[in-house]
Parts: sequence; structure tokens; C-alpha cells
Amino acid sequence: MIIQTANPPSRTIFLVLLLALVMAMNASLAQNPAFGETGAYLIGVGDVLTVSIWKNEELTVTLPVRPDGRISLPLVGEVEVAGRTPDAVRELLTTGFEEFITSPGVAVVVEEINSRKIFIMGEVEAPGVYDLIQPTRLLQALAMAGGLTEFAKKDQVVVLRDVGGTEQRTVVSIKDIQSGKGLDANMRLEPGDTIIVP
Repeated sequence: MIIQTANPPSRTIFLVLLLALVMAMNASLAQNPAFGETGAYLIGVGDVLTVSIWKNEELTVTLPVRPDGRISLPLVGEVEVAGRTPDAVRELLTTGFEEFITSPGVAVVVEEINSRKIFIMGEVEAPGVYDLIQPTRLLQALAMAGGLTEFAKKDQVVVLRDVGGTEQRTVVSIKDIQSGKGLDANMRLEPGDTIIVP
């Protein structure tokens, strides 16, 4: 009996191995207690927040975080929110509103997450912009983009990252990660990272 496959055997094997690695890493992240401790969401530029004060509906606002990382609120004015958790912003605003309102019940809700994006281009099945909603490693991101094409240079994948205003370039071998030799290279991605698959 002859079975025909739509994909070349080498590509099918690669996709199966990639899927197995992604599933194993997801299980590892879920079991890592440090993940829960460091997994609090940090507000970023472009996110949309709703700030409300209990029994003061006229002060409720929904607004995006500006490029300077701030929002403008009635009474308290300019507030730096980028890089802080919603709870930290709530505490900050509670202190600010206490000058004007007795025991303000402040709530901060992230309505839209727009600040956590990565960019994947080159020899992947579905290049584009992807949301980084949960901790994601390089192989997981490539899986999100449908995997590598048959023409991809697996030992020359580039990750570009802004580090303190300077672009850092890291060349990664997907072959080494798959073989288990270079698992450290399967880096956790950060918002703004660009992955280039030549």
C-alpha cells in the first residue's frame, strides 16, 4: 500500500519535531513556579485602559497609553503607567485621588493589549505581526507563523531586539535547538522583537 503525503517527508518530520518541542516547553512553563511570580502583566504604550472611581462615574475614562508612557486623568493629571502592573497603577492613582476624594475605590482595567507585538518575516509560512500575550519562546513563535518553509536556512535565524536604544542582533541555529545541543538559544521573546528567517 502506497501512502502519499502532501508535504515532503523532511518538512513533515520538521513540523512534527517542532510541535513536540512546543508542547514540551508549554508544559515546562506551566510547572515553573517562577512563571507565576513574574508573570504579572506590564502595561505598555498603545494599551487601552479604563480607570474608574467607585461612586464617581463622571471620573471614569477609557484612554490609550501615549507614546511617552503616560495617561491624562481628571484631577490627578499626568500619570506614568507604562512598565507598571495594573495593581501598581491602581495604588498610584488611589494615592493621587485621595487629595480630592475620601477613600476612593479606584479600578484599573486593561481593555486592549496593543503593546506586546513581535514581528516575523522571511522564510516562514505566515510572516506577519503577532501578539505576545503569554511568555513565548523562539520556536513557539515560529510555530505561530506556521513553521519554516523548505527554503529556510535553519542555522541562520536572526532575532533583533532593542536593548536600551541599541539594536542587538542574535543569530540562532534552529537545527541545534531541535537536536538538543543548543536549547539555551531558544530564547524567550520580548515585545518588539523581530525574527528574520533567511
